[in-house]
Amino acid sequence: MKHLRILAPFLFLSLIRDQTANRDDLRPTCRRCDLHHSCNCSFGGFTHVPMVTDQALSLDLSFNNITMVTQDDLMGHSQLRALDLHGNGLAEIHPSAFDSLWSLEELDLSDNQLKFLNPKWFNKLEPLKHLNLINNPYSFLGSPSLFLGLSRLRRLMFGGPDLKELRREDLSGVTHLEELTVQANNLDRYDAGTFGDIWPLGHVTLSLHGPFLTNPALAAAMLNDVSYPETQLTLSDLRLAHNVSVQPFKDSINIIRYLSLHNVSLSDEACGFLLALLDGVPLRSLSLVGLTLTGEGRWVAANQTDLSSMDEFFASDVIILDILKFAMDSEIQYLVQHQKKLSIINSKVKITLHIQNICLHGAPTVERLTGYRSMPTSCSWPSTLRYLNISRAKLTIVTPCLPKSLEVLDLSYNDLKEFVLTLPILRELHLSGNKFLRLPAGGPYHNLQTLMIQSNTLNTFSLSDLQSYRRLENLEAGHNKFVCSCGFVTFLRSQLTGSGDVKITDKHQTYVCDSPLYLQGEAVSHVSLSIIQCQPVLFVSVSCGVALLLGILVAGLLWRCHAFWFLKMTWAWLKATRSSQRRRRNRNTEESDPLLSFDAFVSYSEEDASWVENLLVPEMEEPSDSDSESPTSPLTLCLHKRDFLPGHWIMDNIMSAIERSRRTIFVLSENFVQSDWCRYELDFSHFWLFEAGGDAAILILLEPLSKDDVPKRFCKLRKLMSSTTYLEWPQDEERRPEFWRSLRNALRGDNEQEN
Repeated sequence: MKHLRILAPFLFLSLIRDQTANRDDLRPTCRRCDLHHSCNCSFGGFTHVPMVTDQALSLDLSFNNITMVTQDDLMGHSQLRALDLHGNGLAEIHPSAFDSLWSLEELDLSDNQLKFLNPKWFNKLEPLKHLNLINNPYSFLGSPSLFLGLSRLRRLMFGGPDLKELRREDLSGVTHLEELTVQANNLDRYDAGTFGDIWPLGHVTLSLHGPFLTNPALAAAMLNDVSYPETQLTLSDLRLAHNVSVQPFKDSINIIRYLSLHNVSLSDEACGFLLALLDGVPLRSLSLVGLTLTGEGRWVAANQTDLSSMDEFFASDVIILDILKFAMDSEIQYLVQHQKKLSIINSKVKITLHIQNICLHGAPTVERLTGYRSMPTSCSWPSTLRYLNISRAKLTIVTPCLPKSLEVLDLSYNDLKEFVLTLPILRELHLSGNKFLRLPAGGPYHNLQTLMIQSNTLNTFSLSDLQSYRRLENLEAGHNKFVCSCGFVTFLRSQLTGSGDVKITDKHQTYVCDSPLYLQGEAVSHVSLSIIQCQPVLFVSVSCGVALLLGILVAGLLWRCHAFWFLKMTWAWLKATRSSQRRRRNRNTEESDPLLSFDAFVSYSEEDASWVENLLVPEMEEPSDSDSESPTSPLTLCLHKRDFLPGHWIMDNIMSAIERSRRTIFVLSENFVQSDWCRYELDFSHFWLFEAGGDAAILILLEPLSKDDVPKRFCKLRKLMSSTTYLEWPQDEERRPEFWRSLRNALRGDNEQEN
């Protein structure tokens, strides 16, 4: 027994440890933690607080089914800074459940089933800055105060449908807040001064639907405690179906500078309350979000004017302006109608008004508020109206109805194709999202500095278009259907680089070619067009000039290389060849006419005719002297004077003579080179050499003559003079017999040479 008493404490501790371990084994695990130790375990279907890493800095357990937090569920999470248990149906929390969360700064217990709030939950949460207890079924905050140890608290949200009372001591320990949100739609008791000790107080949101209707004094007391000139006040979920006394609220509301009304529903009769409440209030900012007018379109303003009889186009806007009486004076400077949103700036009372999601139940002007399709030709505006926005109103035409006092006009995303109005002091014009084919003429807008015309159907614009605006500084014209002509591409690229007076402020990539097709989708800044496309006249002129110059150079080169001579001779050769072929066919049918009739055709100059006729012909055609050791038969020579057929084409005669002769004798001299006839004969013989071979030509030099003296076009002849032995006429008479003997041998050939 003694030993059992000694071991009993150890057995008890072991049992507790085993039970704790068994319970941990039953707890689920959440492994959805990132590298920053933020664990998102929301929507996980957990019924108990899951196990996560003890290094977690943020733990989101919202929207699960956790109905209870035990003492041990959050043990070991001393580094946790944010815990979210929102939307779990949580009904029970152990008094020490949060004791280990020494570093916790944010705690969200909203939208649960907490019927009682225990101050012990927050005893160890001195670092807590944000606490959300809103929308739980507790009827009071508890005693002692929940917030005594929360000196660092900066954001506090509490209340719900069952909150019945707020006592002065309930907020003890709260000294100053950046944001306070209270849901007290069914509040029955409020001790004056409950919020009075909280200062500074940044932003206050109060839901006081019930007190406004049933206990205005209570609502006024709450407003009085939170009304400071620098505090932003938001009143939400107001449902006013009848006139409410304004007097309890006037003292509080008169010192407010920043007021927002969210989810406000007003009947026809309740409009008077809003008018009277705001009348004379020196607001700097007023925001109405979710304004619902539940009347029948016949709202009565302070002057009892029947608003339904006002101008049809602006009826809806005027209704809003009359409901907010302070905005109806002549100091309105800013009016925006954008879908279901209306914004107004009133310079007289330094107020900015934003109305969003306007809904006019039963009002006959609802359709006109959401989108105008036509505009009257005339209408009245406040004389000091400066800023007007009628975007997304489906307008197809703009009339002179618009006031000339405008400085900023927004007509974006309508169906406009043109804009021709005289607005002399207009500084900004917004025309994006319409159907403009060109920029509006700048003449009527002497002071326009900014033009927005994106997403239209602009094909092009030029420097002259921009210069028509005298003071234009900024332009946004991207996302249009640009035709990338040379002039436009060059102009726009210079503007994009900032070289022009007008600065293009939207992205350069929004300027894209729509045509021509091969450039479609290409950014204008990347397009490079050739000179053929950009300067066709200049290109054609330069091309023709270059072609003419090249033609002259080529012609000169061809002349230099005697190409024309070759062409002429080729043509003559072809023509003569056809004639020669006809003659051969004729000879084949006439056996008495042999093909070869001469031993040689003599080509010579008329200047050398005496040598040919007096020396060459007698020596070759007459028999040799009788005293010669070996007499030879005479040779037959062809001379043009003697043997050419009259009436035939000279070319045919030359060609026929060359063809009918075994050899061609060229009597070369300076006269030969200069002779036209000799050139013809030499030309044709030049072609004949290609068929007859080099032995068909015999060269006789009457005087010293080098191959360089022969024209270069006679390349074959020049080659023969370089490779073939030619006969030189000897000036010494003793050597002439040898000359004649060599010439005869050359004419007869190897078989009939003289001894």
